[in-house]
Amino acid sequence: MKAVVYTRYGEPDVLHLTEVPAPVPGEREILIRVRAAEATKSDCELRAFRFAVKWFWLPLRIAVGIRRPRRHILGGYFAGEVVSVGGRVTRFAAGDPVYGGSGLRLGGYGEYVVVPEDAAIAPKPRTMTFAEAAAVPLGGLNALHFMRRAGIEPGERVLINGAGGSIGAHAVQIARSMGAHVTAVDHAIKEEFVRSLGASDFIDYTTVDVTTTGRRFDVVFDMVAGSSHGRLIGMLEPGGRYLNGNPRLSVLSRGLTSRSVIVTFAPESREDLADLAEMIEAGAVRPIVDRVYPMAEAAEAHRRVEIEQRLGAIVIAIGDPE
Repeated sequence: MKAVVYTRYGEPDVLHLTEVPAPVPGEREILIRVRAAEATKSDCELRAFRFAVKWFWLPLRIAVGIRRPRRHILGGYFAGEVVSVGGRVTRFAAGDPVYGGSGLRLGGYGEYVVVPEDAAIAPKPRTMTFAEAAAVPLGGLNALHFMRRAGIEPGERVLINGAGGSIGAHAVQIARSMGAHVTAVDHAIKEEFVRSLGASDFIDYTTVDVTTTGRRFDVVFDMVAGSSHGRLIGMLEPGGRYLNGNPRLSVLSRGLTSRSVIVTFAPESREDLADLAEMIEAGAVRPIVDRVYPMAEAAEAHRRVEIEQRLGAIVIAIGDPE
């Protein structure tokens, strides 16, 4: 099969298209023909082994490869079709269109990927193309998890710091669907994009420090690594909640001692994916694809992710176009 691989850490040019053996499913696994995969910031960080959040550098390096990557095919989030299933699989059948994630197995940048039957895989939303669906699992699952943990009530004021990224863009839509008044913070080039998703107010962080505006919020969802979490927490109304999806150690430790600080990791379940599909088909969540690149241009896809000027998700079309 064709796959975009990397055998050493480095800049986007370490990615190259080649032929590799196709995986074979075990008794409790499913084989998926991948049609599209999101090129995520995590993929870029793994490729270069540079992370905005530093505290897990050493354990992660040991896990993924000290001198060179152990797994050569990136891509944790994708959409495609079930090709075959193991003899003890009951939830899927050949031909099922699906979307979801492979966890630490990765592999989405290849034409075929094998995942366990109990992985975060669910039927693809009927109203989305494969490319659109591939852009949902990472951002959608994390956003749904945090917005539910925030316990948003209709009419509450929600600040989303980093609203133009994959997780932030889904959080804007989900918070809006819960009845919140959403204020988005990001670069000015993303204002029209995030307003189209449901943000009522927008603050350009390059010209205004939101923490100096005197405004207060019921919920602050912070997706910006290195932000001033102390000042953001100071913007909360009494009983407000601060959630951080990119926590440093100082934020993690504060989450252990403060009821207003919520720091957790999304479980990425198939049940939540099914809920997202329902929200998509009801029109509460819409596609956020910025650009789709062919496999041969995977390096360009990574560059587009890293310059942070994308308006939504970057997707790699796997194999032939849809």
